[in-house]
Amino acid sequence: MRAALRSPVGLASAVLLAVLVLLAVFAPLLWGDRAAAIDTDSLQQGPSADHLLGTDQLGRDIFHRVLVATRLTIGLALLATLIGVTTGLVLGSVPSVLPRWAARVVTSAVNIAVAFPGLLLALFFAVIFGTGTIGAVLAIAFAIAPSFARLTQTLTAAVSGRDFIKAARVCGVGRFRLLVRHILPNIAEPLVINATLAAGSALTAFAGLSFLGIGVQAPSYDWGRLLGEGLQRIYISPAPALGPAIAVVLAGLAFNLFGEAAASAAGGRQQVRGRAVARHDSTVEEPDEGLLTVRNLHVSFPGGITPVRGVSFTVHNGEMIGVVGESGSGKSLTALAVSRLVEHPGTVTADRLDFDGKPLRTTSDRDLGTKLAMVFQDPMTSFNPTRRIGSQLAEVSEVHQGLSRKEAVRKAVDRLRAVRIPEPERRVKQYPHEFSGGMRQRAMIAMGLMGEPQLVIADEPTTALDVTVQREVLKLLARIRAERTAAVLLISHDITVVAQTCDRVLVMYAGRIVEELPTDELFTAARHPYTTALLAAVPDLDTDREAPLAVIPGRPPEPGEIARGCPFAPRCPLAEDRCREEEPELTEMSDGHRVACWKSEKELTLAAAGGAR
Repeated sequence: MRAALRSPVGLASAVLLAVLVLLAVFAPLLWGDRAAAIDTDSLQQGPSADHLLGTDQLGRDIFHRVLVATRLTIGLALLATLIGVTTGLVLGSVPSVLPRWAARVVTSAVNIAVAFPGLLLALFFAVIFGTGTIGAVLAIAFAIAPSFARLTQTLTAAVSGRDFIKAARVCGVGRFRLLVRHILPNIAEPLVINATLAAGSALTAFAGLSFLGIGVQAPSYDWGRLLGEGLQRIYISPAPALGPAIAVVLAGLAFNLFGEAAASAAGGRQQVRGRAVARHDSTVEEPDEGLLTVRNLHVSFPGGITPVRGVSFTVHNGEMIGVVGESGSGKSLTALAVSRLVEHPGTVTADRLDFDGKPLRTTSDRDLGTKLAMVFQDPMTSFNPTRRIGSQLAEVSEVHQGLSRKEAVRKAVDRLRAVRIPEPERRVKQYPHEFSGGMRQRAMIAMGLMGEPQLVIADEPTTALDVTVQREVLKLLARIRAERTAAVLLISHDITVVAQTCDRVLVMYAGRIVEELPTDELFTAARHPYTTALLAAVPDLDTDREAPLAVIPGRPPEPGEIARGCPFAPRCPLAEDRCREEEPELTEMSDGHRVACWKSEKELTLAAAGGAR
C-alpha cells in the first residue's frame, strides 16, 4: 500500500477512492431528502444555479441524485466483486484438496467458462436470475468468478511446486491446512490486486445492466439507471446524462488505476528481491533388510520418459549413504520418490519400497509420522516466506505430537539451539529472509529434528554455501546421526564431500546406479569408468596447475534420449560393441562392490589403475 501511494497515479486514485467512500457514507445523509424531493414546478429543467445538472421528469435534482446514488452503485459493485472473488477463489483452490477426478471436473468447468466473454456471461446470468438488484449482483459476480478462478489455479500451481510446500507435506500437514496456511498467504498479494481491478470492472458492468433496464429497478436508482434516464433527452439537455456518465468513468478509473499502481509496486518489489525407454529389472538382492528398502524403483512421466530406472539399495539404521552423479542423473528424483513427493503426472513404481518395515506407498501420513525427514537444497524456497521460523517448526509438533502452541514453540527453540543457532528465543520470531544462508539450512535441519526422525534425506544441503558453513552443516548431520542413531541419505554433486562423511556411496548415471562401494575404498578401488572419471575430474594438491583441468567428454543423456546399450558408452574409453547394444545389470564383484559394466573385474581393475597413474 505504501509503495503504491508513492506514485502519482497511485496517490491520485487513492484520493479519488477516499472521496467515493465518503460520498457513499455521507451523501444519503446530507442530500437524501433533496434528491427525493419532487418539484412539479421544475420538471425536466436544464442546468441552472439551483440545479447544476437539471431536473428529471418529476422535478428531482439530478446532481444530488448522482451524489446519493454513489452508495448503492459502489455498494452493489463491491458486493458483486466479493461474491465473484470468493467463488473464484474457491473454484481455483479446491482442486488442490479434491480427489484427482473431481479436480479435473472443476478445472474443466472453469476453462469452459473462461472461454466466454465476461459481458456475455453477465447477460446470460442476468436472464437466469431475472431483472432486479439481486439478479444483477449475481450475474456480475458469476461473470467475474471464472477468470478469478483461473488466476487462482495458476498462482496455486506455481506455489505448490515450491520446496516449503513439499516440506509441509513431509511433515504430514493435511491438504486443507496446507492450502489455508501455506498456499493462500503466498498468493494473497496478486489476488488482492486483481480483486481491486475486478471491482472497477464490476462497477462499469453493473452500470451497464442498469442502463439496459435489467439492473436496479425503480424506485431505487444507481448511476446506470440515471444514465439511462438522462440519455432519453440527451439532444435537448446533455447534462442529465453527462453527470452519471462522468461518475461511472471516474469511479472505474479510480479502482483500475489504484489496482495498476499496486501491481506496479508489487512488481518492482519483486524485482528488487530477485536482484521411450526399455525397463531393466535389477536381479541383485540385498543381503539383509534395513530401515529403508528400495527394489527396482522407477519414476516415469508421460511420453515414455523414465528418469529413474530400476534403482535398488538399502539403508540401515545409523548408516550414512552418499548418492553422487552429474545433474540429471536421477539423484533428487529418487529422494523425492522415497519421500512420496513425486506429483501427478509422475508415477512411481517399485517391487518394494519399504520404510521401517512398512510399505511407503500405502502407509498413511499419520502412521508414518515424523520418522522420515527431508532437508531440501534451497532453504530460502523451502521455508514459507510469509510465516515466522518458529511457527513453521512448531507446526510439526502441533500436527504430529499433539503439543500445544506454547509447548511446540518451546520445542522449536530447543531444536534451533541444538543446531547451534545463536539466540534461538529471538530467532523463532524472525522470518526466513532475516536468516543467513547457513542459518536457514541449519533451521531446515532443525525442522526435521522436531520429530524423532529415523531417516534424514539431505538433498544437496551444502549447495551455494561457503566451505566454512558447508563444514558446519556436514558436522551437524554427522552429529545427528551419532546422537540419534538416525540414518542419513546424503545427495551431493561433490564426491569428495561424500567420501569424507559417508559409509557407502551410490554412483548414479542416467537414472540408474552404476556402482556401489564403501567410501573408504572410493579413491583406491573404484572400478566403473564413470566413477573413475568423476574422481579424475576432482583436483587435489598434486594436480598439475599448468595442465588443463580433467573433464568427462560429452554430456549425460536426457531422460527421453536414452537408447539401447549402456548410457555411458558414448563417453566411455572402454566401450565396445556389446556396450552399445545391451545395458549391463548391477552385479556384485568378488570384494562386495556392485558395478554395472560388461568388462570383467580384472579389466576394470587394470583400467582404473591405469587411470590413477
